[in-house]
Amino acid sequence: MRLCPEGRPFIAAPFVAAVLLCMGGDALHSATLAFLSGLAFLATAFCVWFFRDPRRVIPDDARMILSPAYGKVMEISEAVDPATHETTWVIHIFLSVFNPHMQLAPVAGRVAKVAYTKGKFLDARDPKAAFENEQNRIEIEPAATTGLKSRVIVTQVAGLIARRILCDVAEGQDVRPGQKIGLIRFGSQVDMILPPNIAWRVKAGQMVEGGMVLAEVKA
Repeated sequence: MRLCPEGRPFIAAPFVAAVLLCMGGDALHSATLAFLSGLAFLATAFCVWFFRDPRRVIPDDARMILSPAYGKVMEISEAVDPATHETTWVIHIFLSVFNPHMQLAPVAGRVAKVAYTKGKFLDARDPKAAFENEQNRIEIEPAATTGLKSRVIVTQVAGLIARRILCDVAEGQDVRPGQKIGLIRFGSQVDMILPPNIAWRVKAGQMVEGGMVLAEVKA
């Protein structure tokens, strides 16, 4: 199993604590130490599971739009992007603490803008979370081969438990489909804004995996 490098300190800390607890103490405290050691090992196992980085098969068709996250599709709707004032498609994906938490580039292109905004830490399933929570907006200028008419925007949204957004890309950087572009710790939401010339392959309520096809560009 591959692991995200960002998770190594979170895995190492409870593991070391578990080992030390196993080695210490006397018979009088052995039951308590065994209990605490067990909890530390469970914490280690959870962190390993949380920071896993599953292997993905990325389609080579540039007109396919990939899921930027692992989780559950909460909503797909049309909306007016407040930044560009264009009519767009918006998809909201909820990531529970049991989903891998890295974010992936949905298309090939170049990062045109990265904008971090401080905010609240509402539950990611709250309709207001996408507007009021701390978030990081990554705008990707799609490659000509995608057939997309305007930018694709991936927004990392912090949640009730997730208090740390990590971004792995910078403005001007080229990205390929399925490339890791960030990570959120622990439980959150990822939104994506798309141009109108697409056809959806998923629907609200569906579980999705990072790198799977969410939509395709209309001819």
